[in-house]
Order: sequence, then C-alpha cells, then structure tokens
Amino acid sequence: MYRYDQFDARLVEERVAQFRGQVSRRLAGTLTEDEFKPLRLQNGVYLQLHAYMLRIAIPYGQLSPVQLRRLAEIARDYDRGFGHFTTRQNIQFNWVALKDIPEVLEKLAEVEMHAIQTSGNCIRNTTTDHFAGAAQDELLDPRAWCEIIRQWSTFHPELAFLPRKFKIAVTAADHDRAAIRVHDVGLHIRQKDGVTGFEVWVGGGQGRTPHIAALVNAFVPEAQILDYLEAIMRVYNRYGRRDNKYKARIKILVTELGEAEYIRQVEGEFAAQRETEKIDLPRTEVDRIHAYFAPPPLAAKPDVPKLFEAAKVLDPAFARWTRTNLHPHKVAGYTSVTVSLKPLGVAPGDATDKQMEVVADLAEKYGYGDIRVSHAQNLILPHMALDDVPGVYRTLDAAGLGAANESRITDMIVCPGLDFCNLANARSIPVALEVQKVFADPAYEEDIGKLHINVSGCINACGHHHVGHIGILGVDKKGEEFYQILLGGRADEKAALGRIVGPGLKAEDVPGAIHRVVEFYRSQRTSPAEKFIDTLERLGHQPFQDALYAAG
Repeated sequence: MYRYDQFDARLVEERVAQFRGQVSRRLAGTLTEDEFKPLRLQNGVYLQLHAYMLRIAIPYGQLSPVQLRRLAEIARDYDRGFGHFTTRQNIQFNWVALKDIPEVLEKLAEVEMHAIQTSGNCIRNTTTDHFAGAAQDELLDPRAWCEIIRQWSTFHPELAFLPRKFKIAVTAADHDRAAIRVHDVGLHIRQKDGVTGFEVWVGGGQGRTPHIAALVNAFVPEAQILDYLEAIMRVYNRYGRRDNKYKARIKILVTELGEAEYIRQVEGEFAAQRETEKIDLPRTEVDRIHAYFAPPPLAAKPDVPKLFEAAKVLDPAFARWTRTNLHPHKVAGYTSVTVSLKPLGVAPGDATDKQMEVVADLAEKYGYGDIRVSHAQNLILPHMALDDVPGVYRTLDAAGLGAANESRITDMIVCPGLDFCNLANARSIPVALEVQKVFADPAYEEDIGKLHINVSGCINACGHHHVGHIGILGVDKKGEEFYQILLGGRADEKAALGRIVGPGLKAEDVPGAIHRVVEFYRSQRTSPAEKFIDTLERLGHQPFQDALYAAG
C-alpha cells in the first residue's frame, strides 16, 4: 500500500495542529457553531443527532494491521467500543467528544491516516473494487490510479469549494464491484491497441434525484486522464448550481445541459487546455506509485488444498461459509475472504474494538498484512491461502464474525438512520434487523441466493436504496415513520434504479412484505441458479408488486 512521504506527513501534522486551535476556540466560545461548521467539515467532523461524528478516510478502502489496531484503540478509548464502516470505504465514530478529536487526529497521523476531505464540498475518498490486486477478473490493479487521483485532488484549489460534494470510483473488472455508474465520475480501466486508458462515466448519483451516469468518453489514455478530469471539474465549477444545493450535483448539470451538450463542453475545455496548464505526470512517477501496489510474495501452494477440503467435509457450517464468503483469487491455492459485518442482531457495518483487533491479527499472521473495506460495509482479507482458511474461519466465528452471508439477503447496506443522523426521517437499523430475522435460517438464505437489500432512513440515500435489488426508504408522514419499497435496482455493470412500487408500509409490515416478494421469486424462478434480479427483470415489476401488497 502507499506510504506517506515527508510532504504527506508534514501536511497532515500541520492540519492537525491547525484544527486543534480551531477546536480550542470553539470550546472557548470565540467561534460560533456557524463559524466552526466549515472548519470542522474540512476535517471530517459532523454534528449528528446526539453528538459530533468523526469520519476517517481509508483511501480506496485499504488498511494495514497497524492502522486497524489504531482504529480499535480509538473505538475503545474515545468512543463506545465500536466503529461504523461506511459505503465510501471509510469508518465513522459517532461518540467522540469534540475536545478529544484533535488528539484522535494526532494518533491517526502517527499511522498515516487522517480525516481530510471526508466531508464538505470537495472530492471525497476515491473508492474501488475491494478485491483489487487479487481478483481473477481484473485487467490490472486500479488502486494506483486511485492514489494518483487522491494526490491530484487533495487541496487542489479548484476542487476545495465545489458546488457540492463529489465522488469518484475506479474499477478494472468487467463485473463492476465499485458501482461506478452511480458516481459523479466513474472510471473503468480499459486497454486499446496496447495502451491503457479509461472509459469515463459522468453524472451518476443517488439522493433525491437519482441518475445513472452517462458515458462521456469511451477511451481516455492514462497519460491524459488527469487533464480530462480537470476539464470535467472546470465545466462543473463553471455551471454547477451553487444557488440551490438540491440541484448542485453534477448529475443535475448533465441532465439540464443534456448529455450531448455536456460532452461538447467537456471536450471543448479539454481541447482548450494550454500546454502550461496540462498536468505533467511522468511515466516514472506512475510506475513509482504502481510499485507500492505490487502483489505480495505469495508462496506456492498445492493444487489440491487438503486441509481446506477436509474441513469442508467435517464442518457443514464452514462449508456453507466457503460457498458465500470466498472470492476467486488470481493465484492458485489462494482466495479472498469476506469478513461479514452483518451478523444477526448487529447494526450493519459495525465492528467492535476487539473484532478489529482479531481481523488485524489474522491479516498479519495469514494475510500478508492487507485488509480492505468494501462499499457493502464488510471487511476483506484479500490474500489468504486456502489451507489457512479453516483456522481463520474458526477465529472469526469465535469473534462473532462468522456470518455466511456475503451478498445474501441478510448482508444489507444500511445507513445509521434516525438513531444517529439529524437528516433522517425514519429509523433504518431496527427495520433492517427485523427483516434479517425473517431470513435467519442459513439453509433458507442460501436457497434464496444473491439478493441485495439496501435501507436508507431518508432521501439522501446513504443506504443506497435506489440500487438495491430491493430498496427500503424511510419517510415521515405526519410524524409517523413509513417505508417505501423499491424493486429492481442494481449497482453493477447493468446499473439500474429501483422503482417505488406503491404506498409506504408501517415498520411492522415491512418484514412480511419482503418475505412475500422473496417467496414469489422462489416460486417463479426457472431454477435455483436464476437470481432474484434476473427473475424480476424477466417477469417485470407488476407481479412482484402484487406479491408485496398481497394480504399478509
């Protein structure tokens, strides 16, 4: 993974010192909350429903064991013993006292971490495939380009005060695990005539006006990609709706201008760049950054992992877990392990300090010191020898991390909702936990197969409800919480927005309604291999809507 150079370290240390002074002034009353707000947002500090919340950057979702242990320490010493991993591959602490935040930031700086640009109207954490560098199906490792984009965008003067927040995602596999088509900018690494470049998608996003991104350029050579991103950002800065925050995202600009006109504007801006304006990105620098992401020295393993195969025979629970939580690795004898943060009865995405330490220890002992955060709010051990997996599973299971549900119906993406967030209209965690109970039987869940449920507590869509196969959106109706159901969303290479299928349901009616939809799917699929989303797309929304609102 990328390591800080002297410039990085000094920049972060100076930022911590600066913010320490700002916090002191706020606590002393010489800064009002309104004056403090833009300062704290630039340092990842939100004012939530009950307390300040600190969001910490995890660039492209990669952590070392040392860093994860430091996050565990912060959870234990400054929070309530847990942290919440987010869809932006970051972590949030919801109960850190404001007076302690400078000290927390100082501790983060010691392990090359920070909270810069995790909030505010700037380019946020650039995300990618959580299996990057390990996946069989990737063209090349996209993390180096995420790092290049991070360095380009951090404190860039044109990007510090954008019309609205801005999110970039990068992938390099045909199967899109980074959800690039629902990002402000999505980059898909391609190769053409021996040249590496990017397919560029612009204008995706969720929230109150969801959009699937437009394909703006089918191939931008890698040597030109930062200049092309500059052109995209300049057009956005020029025309973005600063007069109305609800219309300020780039998705609105692309829609209002029209795709053809927006592309014309970007291409014109790109063509007009003078040589003195272009970004000099020497090949030597690109290669230097790529070298940080060289694959680990994986020891040769037998073609038939005997311990792994024997353990599956002896332990049915382990065998089930291997069928869901392992992902094919590009090196024979290895796999990528998903550590589910969605056990029954736990707020999705939460991990305790002790659980973080368990994962850090496993990564250090067996996983070449590499840990990832997925946008589905789970942790990943990307380089794991198959014969080590049985022991790893037993350790995870003992720590409450053995749920066999990756990409299954109980592996939900869920925002904090009204339990924490002052923007929310409804609670999301309790509803998600009640739905989980309906599908708690492991054999039943395995029979259902891949099915994504995403839950948001308001239209800001932090739970990505628009792109869940089943989306649940909390709304307020005259002071009472209701939940709208969406069907047919997906965030992959066939990205589509879910459709609200009828009136909102009371919280107690949601689990039964979801159960009826799932049972209808099971009765209509052509075989157990046909996924829920494929059955829905084959039959259309109406029969699923009828099942949803059928008498309970």
